[in-house]
Amino acid sequence: MSIISDDNDFQEQSLQKKNPVVKAEVIECDKSFENCIRPKTFDSYIGQSALKDTLKITIEAARRREKPLDHLLFYGPPGLGKTTLAGVIAEEMGVDIKITSAPALERPRDIIGILMSLEGGEILFIDEIHRLNKVAEEILYPAMEDFYLDMTTGKSQTVKTLRVPLPKFTLIGATTKAGELSGPLRDRFGIIHRLEFYTDEELAKVIKRTAGILDIEIDEKGALAIARRSRGTPRIANRLVKRVSDYAIVKHDGKITEDVANKSLDILKIDEFGLDTTDRSLLRLIIEKYDGGPVGIETIAAAIGEDVRTIEDVCEPFLLQAGLLQRTPRGRKVSPATYRHLGIESKSPTSQQRLF
Repeated sequence: MSIISDDNDFQEQSLQKKNPVVKAEVIECDKSFENCIRPKTFDSYIGQSALKDTLKITIEAARRREKPLDHLLFYGPPGLGKTTLAGVIAEEMGVDIKITSAPALERPRDIIGILMSLEGGEILFIDEIHRLNKVAEEILYPAMEDFYLDMTTGKSQTVKTLRVPLPKFTLIGATTKAGELSGPLRDRFGIIHRLEFYTDEELAKVIKRTAGILDIEIDEKGALAIARRSRGTPRIANRLVKRVSDYAIVKHDGKITEDVANKSLDILKIDEFGLDTTDRSLLRLIIEKYDGGPVGIETIAAAIGEDVRTIEDVCEPFLLQAGLLQRTPRGRKVSPATYRHLGIESKSPTSQQRLF
């Protein structure tokens, strides 16, 4: 058995010698694409200008006081850079950051363990914080306000309450649904900001920066063409850069131009407005099957075979922002702009008056 094992080891070493260009750091970068392209400072963080200016002042004030930042809450649609912004704040403050998500903090010992592991000035980032359970919230209240943990020991008549001091830290919460956050938890954040969708020009800068990091050749018009179809979201823009670069390498000389970008995105069935197949199916369904709406979200989900949460979290934010979809007390309905975009003849004036 040992001879076979040694022989296998020898073969592995031989393969490694034959392929010296394969390095561990490259493999790690491929495994974590987003981590490789995340900006580390405000200077390299593109977009959210008003928010950055506010945070720079807040961070400088905290430095001069020699105290941790107030707790921060960021909310907005997914993919706009909430996690990245938390990392930038930690870098600017010169402190470590511990990253977790609310679903991972199911048991009391989970949240207690991570709070006890914090050191003075560190940042704790909790993603999707609106999904925290009630027990975890109750533990967080005294930790956020007074930097104490209220713990109990013993059973029945021998129960004792202990107040365990915690080092002063900063909690940064991120959520896509600020309305689902409980009032007591939301009120304990000293700074609350909403992240906005990006403009095409801002996304073009993000795309050129990402292309430079990944050693992808792209011109200004090519970056702008991808930006227009990225739904105002950096995460989508960064994903499309890789897909378009694949097409450019295989079908062209490897350089992304406006023509190359448009052709590749047409193949991916992402139209000039950034809508994909699911978005168009949703809008066409409301128009063709329900006369433009209103129609309930559950009905839409069942008809197109998607989960309600997927529609609410992934599809709707941009469609609402773009004015293609409207929410009403009776359900969802499309706008006149949707008919024009899809090339569908609008309803008659009397029908329009009845529907809208």
